[in-house]
Amino acid sequence: MLDVCLLGCGGMMPLPYRFLTSLMLRFNGSCLLIDCGEATQIAMKKKGWSPNPIDVICFTHYHADHISGLPGMLLTLGNAERTEPVILIGPKGLERVVRSLLVIAPELPFELIFKEIEGNEQEFEINGYFIKAFKVNHNVLCYGYSVRIKRAGRFNADRAKELEIPLNFWNRLQKGETCTAEDGRTFTPDMVMGEERKGLKVTYTTDTRPVRSIVENARGSDLFICEGMYGEDEKLEKAKDNKHMTFLEAGRLARDAGVKELWLTHFSPSLTDPREYMGSVRRIFRNSAPGRDGKTVILDYEKEQD
Repeated sequence: MLDVCLLGCGGMMPLPYRFLTSLMLRFNGSCLLIDCGEATQIAMKKKGWSPNPIDVICFTHYHADHISGLPGMLLTLGNAERTEPVILIGPKGLERVVRSLLVIAPELPFELIFKEIEGNEQEFEINGYFIKAFKVNHNVLCYGYSVRIKRAGRFNADRAKELEIPLNFWNRLQKGETCTAEDGRTFTPDMVMGEERKGLKVTYTTDTRPVRSIVENARGSDLFICEGMYGEDEKLEKAKDNKHMTFLEAGRLARDAGVKELWLTHFSPSLTDPREYMGSVRRIFRNSAPGRDGKTVILDYEKEQD
């Protein structure tokens, strides 16, 4: 299972009723955070989720509303006596930007590991998260992220018995390990594992115009979280000028990518109630919903027929 929480859904500035956009994922005891604007910690505490298991923090770009909460977040992790490294992923300039912010948090009891994204796309595998960063179109270098949780094929016990594989190797083979018996025989997972089954996929993108890379990378997502800066159709030209999106544009991306569900996020401070504009979006893509602070879903693997 994969827990997904949209901690905040606001753009530009936090409001009394709306935190800045940040997404948190929980899987197998490890947490992944995408963006960390001001008040992300408050949003997390309000949700009741702990920051302590955060192992990975990804940044879409380095505008303040997406990264200004980082020093406080890292200090909180340090005060909780964390010693394990934290991995940071982001566009070019990542270490320079983070080191500048950490002038106010100079001593941390854990290592920061910096992974700058190279080129238009790059993949990372960390703690069971298969993360793909893809370039989008904002007025600074900006990336979206697709996060997949893979699901191994079925273990074929009958085949394992035919091959006389010792029982103590079965669990290791299911985990993808290669095993060697005392008699020198080597057993590999492909000998007893079926084809990989459909896993889970979440795609997150903010601060961008609609571009083909979003459709390609969001394709088949169980959940697509996409910016909808403006609900009003008449603000299309403003969206183009500021390199943002309208609700309708996000709806078309969801439709074209064939996702299961769309959550809108990164609302303009002037957008008081996103629900007012959802009717036209749902005519394009039915399974659409406005994001809200703390909006949560538990994604589980598809049930299989025996």
